[in-house]
Amino acid sequence: MHCATRLFALAGVLLTTGCAQITMGPPQPTVENTQALRGSPLAPAQVGVFTLEAGKPAAMDRSHALRGANSVQSPIQGSFAQYLRESLVVELDAAGLLRPDAQTVITGTLLHSAVDPAMGTGTASLQARFVVTRSGQPRYAKELGARAEWESSFMAAVAVPLAAAHYQGLYRQLVGQLVSDPDFRRALAP
Repeated sequence: MHCATRLFALAGVLLTTGCAQITMGPPQPTVENTQALRGSPLAPAQVGVFTLEAGKPAAMDRSHALRGANSVQSPIQGSFAQYLRESLVVELDAAGLLRPDAQTVITGTLLHSAVDPAMGTGTASLQARFVVTRSGQPRYAKELGARAEWESSFMAAVAVPLAAAHYQGLYRQLVGQLVSDPDFRRALAP
């Protein structure tokens, strides 16, 4: 289903019900991220545990309110941390770099996750810490973040699905920052 078609379908649900629980679509690899991973020789890796930062409210990992009774959630175990993990998995897999028995392991911690379809200007932000180890030895540890800002409609039926779409896009953007980071690429060098 095309993005515009999906947006209009979600808007129709909102118009008829007045509220919606939007589940993000499954993560998909992007051409840009796949090309970045294939751009230089990298060793295969496995994707380890992704968690929510200790001390953060559990609700930050489960759902975000989008005006009134509307909300957005992850289809992967109801967890945004797991959605981020799966976003990385599909990119590594598309580039032929995902190996469950690899000596290189990538783990992550969700540090911040927010979306606000405020009237006028909507915002969304995402931040995570990524760690790469090889044979148990640390090779990379960095916090990365992504942010989006867009014109947000007064009408919730338009603003809510648009906010969910922008928020979902941050996961591709954040993984893109990771796979394009020269330090990350050095950590995965053979």
